[in-house]
Amino acid sequence: MNRMYGSMEPRVMDDDMLKVAVGEQGPRDEAGQLAKQEGILFKDVLSLQLDFQNILRIDNLWQFENLRKLQLDNNIIERIEGLENLIHLVWLDLSFNNIEAIEGLDTLVNLEDLSLFNNRISKIDSLDALVKLQVLSLGNNQIGNMMNLIYLRKFKCLRTLSLSGNPIAEAEDYKMFIYAYLPDLVYLDFRRIDEHAKELAEMKNQYSIDELKHRENLMQIRQEEEQARRMKLEEHKMAFVEHLDGSYLFDSMYVEDVEGSKLSYLPGVGELLEAYKDKFVIICLNIFEYGLKQQEKRKAELDTFNECIHEAIQENQEQGRLKIAKFEEEHLMNLNTIQEETDLLNIEKMIMECSEDITELFNVLMTLEMQLVEQLEEAINMFERNIIDLVGLFIENVQSLMAQCRDLENHHHEKLLEIAINTLEKTAKGELDEDLPEDVRALFVDKDTIVNAVGASHDIHLLKIDNREDELVTRANSWCTHLVDKIHRDEVMRNRKRVKEINQYIDHMQSELDNLECGDPID
Repeated sequence: MNRMYGSMEPRVMDDDMLKVAVGEQGPRDEAGQLAKQEGILFKDVLSLQLDFQNILRIDNLWQFENLRKLQLDNNIIERIEGLENLIHLVWLDLSFNNIEAIEGLDTLVNLEDLSLFNNRISKIDSLDALVKLQVLSLGNNQIGNMMNLIYLRKFKCLRTLSLSGNPIAEAEDYKMFIYAYLPDLVYLDFRRIDEHAKELAEMKNQYSIDELKHRENLMQIRQEEEQARRMKLEEHKMAFVEHLDGSYLFDSMYVEDVEGSKLSYLPGVGELLEAYKDKFVIICLNIFEYGLKQQEKRKAELDTFNECIHEAIQENQEQGRLKIAKFEEEHLMNLNTIQEETDLLNIEKMIMECSEDITELFNVLMTLEMQLVEQLEEAINMFERNIIDLVGLFIENVQSLMAQCRDLENHHHEKLLEIAINTLEKTAKGELDEDLPEDVRALFVDKDTIVNAVGASHDIHLLKIDNREDELVTRANSWCTHLVDKIHRDEVMRNRKRVKEINQYIDHMQSELDNLECGDPID
């Protein structure tokens, strides 16, 4: 039977519910009332309480991007969902609901406290992303497999665990099992774990724990190796030369080459293939090593450029700060003088001079910005030329090496065709000593058939080489184009932001002066 509260109908979280909840939980003072009148931005909310609302489904929380604490207990929620944008969430209460499975928590990497007390959960899983988890409440659920608890060993920060009210809690060795297999726990079922009991449990289960640790270490080693492999692959992809550090490209040419597989049975083809493969792989390795070196050059070029841009902006901003600081010091003195002045003509004259000073500051700041724009434009254009040249040279040399691969394939094709024709002639004369499979013999019915088979194999190989070259060239050019475009866009956005900042500052200073002219005091 579903858990329901009062006579309320099941509800879905909508904007109206969320606005009411945020308003009710806001501060009660004058600032709180003002915020309520003007509207509170959901992205500014840090804590949200939605208990006892008869909520059936979690929804519409995507705007609460900075939420730290979320209380959804005592509802009728059936699934954990709609939380993917709450990446800053630290505390989550989903107790007293109708949840049957743990899910939908993959993005909550900052979660420290999770309560799923009093639900219908039968298995502990899908918590892998919660690397900071310290408190886990799973009491009053339907967890019945003691071995399922070993899953919790991966959570190195877990110190508090609640499982009372589950079938496993009825087992005779329930506590001793947990003490032994979760040695970092401090509290179990709201009681501090006795250190002596923990030591006894570890001694009792020593052999099993040692075996488990051995398996965990092996798994850890495999995971680290896999992680290292993935990182290496990403490095190679950044250099556009992934899978060129071996025979991958050569092997791929024969994956779909049915005719080539048949032709490998011909006398002398095995040795021919071996020599071909060795030379082909050497060229691939040359492309691979060259690609990594060129990637290092591109990275160095980009790092130098970014450093240059950063230094130019910092230096320019420092000049702007000094100009503003000097202006504000003099401006404050002028405002104080104006306030002390009693002669209206002098006041008007001094206000006019202050206004001119503000205009002069605006011109100075805008001049500095224009100088920076010109400086950065020159740096960007130089970088663009350099990076385009680097990528162009890389592509040109890779294409030259790929042409060598094609030359090898053409040479292999000629030799293979020569062997095939020779075999055809021997077959026709009944002089073929080798015992060939039936599907291979079927190729030697006439010259056209064998020539077509060798040609089809050759075409597949050339296509594979061409496709890999095209992929490399396209990706390298695309990377270069997108990088340069992004740098230009970023500079446009930086300039617009800076001009807006200058205008807002100048408008503020002018507004302050205008208020003084109207008789308002200056703080």
